[in-house]
Amino acid sequence: MRSFPLLLVLASAYAQNGATHDDWPHYGGTQLSWRYSALDQINTSNVQKLVPVWAFQTGDYEMGLQATPIVSDGVVYLSTSHNQVYALDAATGRPIWQYKYPMPTTPVVYGPQNRGVAIGDGKVFEGTYDNYLVAIDQKTGREVWKVNVDDARQCGCNITGAPLVVKDKVIVGGTGGDSAHRGYLTAFYMKTGRLAWRFYTIPGPGEKGNETWKGDSWKFGGGATWMTGSFDPALNLVYWGVGNAAADLYAGDREGANLYANSVVALDADSGKMRWYYQEVPKDVWDFDSSYECVLLDREVRGRMRKLLIHVNKGGFTFLLDRVTGEFLGAYPIVENYNWISGITEDGKLAGRKEPVEGKAVNICPSAIGGKSWNQIAYSPRTGWIYTPSIEVCNDLIANHQEAQEGRSFIGGNWVMGAPPGREPYSHLDAYDAVTGKRQWTFPYKYILLASILATAGDLLFTGDPEGFFFALDARTGAKLWSFQTGSGHRGSAVTYSINGRQYVATPTGWGSLVGRGLAGLWPEAETFRGGSTLMVFALPEGAR
Repeated sequence: MRSFPLLLVLASAYAQNGATHDDWPHYGGTQLSWRYSALDQINTSNVQKLVPVWAFQTGDYEMGLQATPIVSDGVVYLSTSHNQVYALDAATGRPIWQYKYPMPTTPVVYGPQNRGVAIGDGKVFEGTYDNYLVAIDQKTGREVWKVNVDDARQCGCNITGAPLVVKDKVIVGGTGGDSAHRGYLTAFYMKTGRLAWRFYTIPGPGEKGNETWKGDSWKFGGGATWMTGSFDPALNLVYWGVGNAAADLYAGDREGANLYANSVVALDADSGKMRWYYQEVPKDVWDFDSSYECVLLDREVRGRMRKLLIHVNKGGFTFLLDRVTGEFLGAYPIVENYNWISGITEDGKLAGRKEPVEGKAVNICPSAIGGKSWNQIAYSPRTGWIYTPSIEVCNDLIANHQEAQEGRSFIGGNWVMGAPPGREPYSHLDAYDAVTGKRQWTFPYKYILLASILATAGDLLFTGDPEGFFFALDARTGAKLWSFQTGSGHRGSAVTYSINGRQYVATPTGWGSLVGRGLAGLWPEAETFRGGSTLMVFALPEGAR
């Protein structure tokens, strides 16, 4: 009889909370952000039989299709770069309704981009690229309410990430980390759109942490919250990653640790008050955001069950935190090339910092693209492993003094992307033990993997590449089991769901985003990576299940 370690038995019992089932109700699958489904009709023994069953073209091709589809009660809710929202029959792709967002009349920061919607209280919620939060009736597609979050002309920011529904509220972050801007999270009541609370990621005078900013530099300190957080209902805590300090590369005017930029923060869901924080990168000078997803799971650490938060930061390291207290429990790299630090000490300190020099090019690995981009990792309770796409690209950073002008670009220098020492740039998808960081296998790729990872109880991983291939790997070995040429590159997030006993896998296709379109300097072939905006849906043939 096969025996299982206690930690995996307990983790499997906990999987009911972190796994999706027939629906895909949240950006990260569930509010714990595992991107893992308990569905196993499609598995390692039959995945090679997968066929396309329907496709839906949005017609909105600028910046590609970056969204995570949301699925509830047989309906797919899909958003596009220009904030159009579609409700589709999840079994056939038949359009049910379309919400047409009006084109902004003023210039848009970062270009039109959108990574998804949220659902709750009978509504679909979307943040817009001109800084509104919109509530749409889930059945009819009619606008219920619309609130302005900020003035894009003043803040130099917009909303690109999916909102997070928490109890009776919807929480939304925003961009602006590369602008002279002070970041925040904002919660609104789902029913009315009335403001519930706002948390500023850069503390003002009289607030704890303001002393970590020199003079008035806190006013334009960055700290954008441009991706989507997580929620633990048992602890009533919202977890969110906070972006880089500004100016990105020059810190002469902001000497200090620069709290709470480059941190993970835990906020009381009802009040927005901070319960704890952990700063991963004090005084960031590399543009190494901590904005990415927070994965919440329970595992044994050094003989004791802990409530954990797993967080991959842009600098190419995974941080392991106690999500009750914020205690640092460990860190490990997910990139093979890093020199910005020599490592992370047992108590969480950055060792051997290599910083940009004013007016001089300094080679730093990984690059400002990140050791991982915003595409999400996955966690499987069946293996106890996380699955993460990693990027092996370096850059020459040049820091320069820059005066802050409210809402304007505030990078404090520039960068030139390049290859790691001694080889071409590349990427890889890896399986790591979530706690120890031991790499279990690696899947190399010659270009850059910028689509999210989907894990399932069928011991499969699904993701896509910029050449247009959507493919499945064996979650235990990393072997490629199946692929399909979708006709355009992948930058979004695949999901899986079930209707009337049939499992479907849906993937957005359409190469885009600021990072995606800026790669020709690294790979001339990147010019051939195809854009588009199509949702492709796959299933096993009838009778093959």
